Amino acid sequence: MQLPEPRGPVTARLVEELVRPPRPLDAPPPWSAEPAVDDEDLQLALFVCYEMHYQGFDGVDDGWEWEPSLLGLRGRLEERLERALARTVPRPPVPAPRDVPRALAALVEEYDDGPSLSAFLRSRADLGRFREFVVHRSIYQLKEADPHTWAIPRLLGRPKAALVEIQADEYGGGRPGRMHAELFRATMRGLGLDDSYGAHLDRVPAVTLAISTTMSLFGLHRRRRGALAGHLAAFEMTSSQPNLRYSQGLRRLGGDAAARRYYDEHVQADAVHEQIAAHDLCGGLAAGQPHLTGDILYGAACALALDRLFARHVLDRWRQGLPSLRSPLPDAVAGAASGAGAGRG
Repeated sequence: MQLPEPRGPVTARLVEELVRPPRPLDAPPPWSAEPAVDDEDLQLALFVCYEMHYQGFDGVDDGWEWEPSLLGLRGRLEERLERALARTVPRPPVPAPRDVPRALAALVEEYDDGPSLSAFLRSRADLGRFREFVVHRSIYQLKEADPHTWAIPRLLGRPKAALVEIQADEYGGGRPGRMHAELFRATMRGLGLDDSYGAHLDRVPAVTLAISTTMSLFGLHRRRRGALAGHLAAFEMTSSQPNLRYSQGLRRLGGDAAARRYYDEHVQADAVHEQIAAHDLCGGLAAGQPHLTGDILYGAACALALDRLFARHVLDRWRQGLPSLRSPLPDAVAGAASGAGAGRG
């Protein structure tokens, strides 16, 4: 993946430094007044810092991953993201540990009154809008499951086994062609989109990046393991029906079975995963470590709130006749399938 185009003073400084050999960074330039989920400079800077722990960037020395000054910058950015999330996402009431699965279900229902992007894609979206949607989702989907996998060595017993069961399915049960990231890549090709990792980073807005940076924030900190478990549960509990709608919308646009396979796989798999995530992962974690109960619900609330903000952004732009991306997509390549789509849930 290429380093992105800067979106402000912090990312400008970061991109300038990362093309050089690892060395201590100077103090960052002044921050914007208040951290926000839709702060383009903040979200992109954090995404770049986190990406050093995933696939990295072309031409960037891997030694930057553990450069203390880069980790220090990342920590200051994380503090700002955490403050932004605290202002954006109210903390749900903390239930008794035994009531966590029921509380998660109630939280999902509470957030279900937001705009339905999946309903729009099923019935009304044209091919151009479907392609935009896929580009947004590609930022996470091409590394699908990786942020949540950070929790495996941080759990024990029943919750650990539950997470491994879910993640094994996400990674295709050991079969590379069935990995969900690979299924999504096939959907992108069906839409005539570049399916290479991170190809569309410059096109997506801050709200899209915030979905990924929040996952990495929770995943890379052991103290946030409860939030990460709740985040995954919310993903799984809100996945099956939206993916059914995506598949139906894709069929309407002429997408074949191969292009729809990503969605169809999630309709079935996530109906099972939601039970495992709510009861065995989150319920088991709360039972074994009751002090994490509040974090579990907060992580779920963050996932639901950010998905609602993302849906509002996309639908509001489309209702105004505007693209939801920062820059337009090239036309589909000749011979591309007439339809395809995206999303874990």
